[in-house]
Parts: sequence; C-alpha cells; structure tokens
Amino acid sequence: MTTMIADVGHRSQDTGVAEIGDFRGRLISADQADYDTTRAVWNGAIDRRPRLIARCIGTSDVITAVRFARGHDLEIAIRGGGHNVAGTAVCDDGIVVDLSAMRGVRVDPVNRRAWVQGGALWGDVDHETQAQGLATTGGIVSHTGVAGLTLGGGVGWLMRKHGLTVDNLVAAELVTADGELLRASEDEHPDLFWALRGGGGNFGVVTSFEFRLHAVGPTVLAGPILWDANHAADVLRFYRDFVRDAPDELGTVVRFGTAPPLPVIPEYLHWRPVMIVGSCYVGPIEDGEKTLRPLRAFRTPLLDLVGPKPYAAFQSALDSTVVHGWNYYWKSTHLSELRDDLIDVIAGHAFSSSSPRSYVAMFHLKGAVSRVAEGETAFGNRQASHAITLDAVWRPGEDYGDRDTAWTKRFFAALGHFRDGVYVNFLGGDEDPDRVREAYGDSVYDRLVDVKTTYDPDNVFHHNQNIRPV
Repeated sequence: MTTMIADVGHRSQDTGVAEIGDFRGRLISADQADYDTTRAVWNGAIDRRPRLIARCIGTSDVITAVRFARGHDLEIAIRGGGHNVAGTAVCDDGIVVDLSAMRGVRVDPVNRRAWVQGGALWGDVDHETQAQGLATTGGIVSHTGVAGLTLGGGVGWLMRKHGLTVDNLVAAELVTADGELLRASEDEHPDLFWALRGGGGNFGVVTSFEFRLHAVGPTVLAGPILWDANHAADVLRFYRDFVRDAPDELGTVVRFGTAPPLPVIPEYLHWRPVMIVGSCYVGPIEDGEKTLRPLRAFRTPLLDLVGPKPYAAFQSALDSTVVHGWNYYWKSTHLSELRDDLIDVIAGHAFSSSSPRSYVAMFHLKGAVSRVAEGETAFGNRQASHAITLDAVWRPGEDYGDRDTAWTKRFFAALGHFRDGVYVNFLGGDEDPDRVREAYGDSVYDRLVDVKTTYDPDNVFHHNQNIRPV
C-alpha cells in the first residue's frame, strides 16, 4: 500500500507545524502553546510527551495519520475520550491519533439505532438519545469516552436490564494497522466484530459505532442512599441478600469513602466516612418504589436521595467527583459472590485510605450480563456477581499519592483468594501482563490472539491492555 506522505520534519511556512499529506485536522507539536493541554488525559498522574498529536476531523484523517505513523516507524496511541486510568491514550515520542474532535451522534428513533463517532463522550450520546426517550448502556460518568468504554465491555446503570455496551453494539467501522477502513458486524468480518466486543483497542482505530437503543426514561427512579461507615458490614450483608433477587430493572453501585461535597448532600455530611448505595431503576416509578423500599428502610440511613429524576442528569451526577487532571491509581477484580468473610475484608479496608477523595466502588453485575454465554463476545467473567475497584485519588500537589497507592495494593492483596477475573477497563498501567489474560480467561484470550495475529500481526496497536499476536 502506498500513499503520499510528507516527512515529519517538513513544516508549513505559515504555521510552523509538521504536515502529513492530506491531513485536514490539526497537528499539534511541542512548540505550540496548547501542547501541554492537548497531551493531558483524564488521569493527571500520566505525563507523556508525544512527538505529534494528530487531531482528526474525519475518518480520512485517521487513515492518513495511521499510514504516516507506519511509514515513519512511530509509536501509535489512540485517544478517544482520554478517560482511561492507565493513560494508554498518549505515548512518548510517537503520534497520538486524537479523535476528540469527532463527537457526532445521529439517532434513528424509529429503528432505535444510534451512530456515534469515535471521539464522542457518553454525555453526547445521552443528550441525543434521551431527546427520543432512548438510551443504551453507557457507564456512570458522562465525560467517559464512548470508544474506550465500549471496546472493553461497557459496565453501567442499564447493564442488568439491557446488557453491557458491547451487547448492544451492532457494527463498527475501524482503521486497521494497514490503514484500511473496515466495517465489522455479524455479517462482515465477524471474527473482528467478536473481538471488538471486549478486546479493547487492540485491533484498530474505531471511527464510528452503531448501537441498539432501548426505551429508557427520560425520568427514572434513581439516587444514592448513605449510611455511616460504622454500619458498613451490616448494610453490605443486607445489600447482598437484597440484590440477589432484585429485578433486572434495578442497577446498583456501592461506594465506600467519604461523602463528596455535592450540592445535594447537606454540608454537615461532607467528607464524613459513609457507605453509599447508588441505584437506578429503569422500569415504572411505582415498581421501583416498591422494589427499593426494604433497602431504604434498613438501619435508618443518614440520607436518602432516591427519587424520580432525568436519566441524563443522573448519568452526570458523579462527574465532579472524578475530575480531569486529578491523580488516579486503581486496582480491581471481579468477585464471584459476597461471602461473609469477604464482606469483613471489604469493611475492614475500605475506609483506611488517607486522601478524602479516595474510594472503593463495587458494581452489581448479573441480570442480562450473565445471560450472554461465555465466549459469545470477547468480554470475560460474565458469571461474576460484582466488579470492585480500589481507587486512590489525590489532587496535584497533595502528598497522598504514595500512601494511598500503598493502600490500594494492601487492600488488593487482602482480597486474595476472593479474586475471580477482572474487567479490562479497570486495569491500571502497571499491571502484570498475566492480568490481561485473567480478564478474559484462557479460551477467549487465545481466540483474541488469533484475531490480533490476523489484523495486527506487528502489534502496531499496543498502547492498551495488550493482546500480543503470535
């Protein structure tokens, strides 16, 4: 394959910026004033300096950038939303194929489909789909990128009712390591389509997604319930029994840490150690009220904010608690069940961090997630009951980093024999390579290696949770 490629050192007399053939977006290098802001990603602990950032405005730009990088033997990182905790969206001394300007969303309300560009955020999708009373599973923070969350699996409030994000993916268009544009679906390159549904960014640069949509809201019964941290073990045992038979319409996320200083939380509770159960019921409001009544009545909560609210607003309610530019360090695992001895471990470690912004989050799976057969998509560990993340968080300039990184590692070690796989999107940047295999299981991982070998035999796309070709 050949293409007209300008040398990376060739510069326009007008702009002083490196040129790449017919690239029509914006090229950003270290001599430009906004280089530091454009190379920054969500996790402020990541500090990498690419040689060039190619901010694409269309698929043709992505093709041109990939071919250019291959022709000049440059490392390639792919940036969608830039929200990955491992920071794989940026690399040192290579090229960042930046899709952040490609955020278009188109909705077909009749056939319940959405077409989403690769740089879109979930807030972009919810804004367009909720105007039609539709949605698909899309995380719990609205500034999360669509591409990264989808390609890793897609855990969110709607997953127990409507499946993971990958379970709602109908097709994807991507640029391969050879600079070719392919469409992957059940009928076109089905091996690649299978791998994209959980295998991460290993196989190319996805420029657009087609999603299946569902009737959701626009008003849902949702909100958090807060209990004092001293009651965490008792509440968690009750919660375990409560969600075991909960209807698929109920999605819950448990959070251990301090009460964030959100406007809806009274000031006297700010920074108090609490256990929070966030809930979102995507059925009739009266059914949700009945379903949640036992949980809301248990041990007299400190605060109950459950009530009817717009789904899109609820999706963005946590945005200010995980701010761009703060420092993050995560350890994570799946849990097969919440046994009593495991609950004691969680309650014993969850509140011993130093930073008031560090927290533990636990996502209830099961429901529609577990009814997809293992191996039907590349997402692994579908029978786990929960996914738990141990999240050290500190702001730039604060000295909590070393202490809370050590806290996550101690906590993770204490989980020991309770660990049962892991969600690949929750893996950090310093993980043992064996943990990538752990995210999929042996049979799925080996099949992913085959697909990787077919579509990216040179491992061009390796700034990710990497699946190495043969």
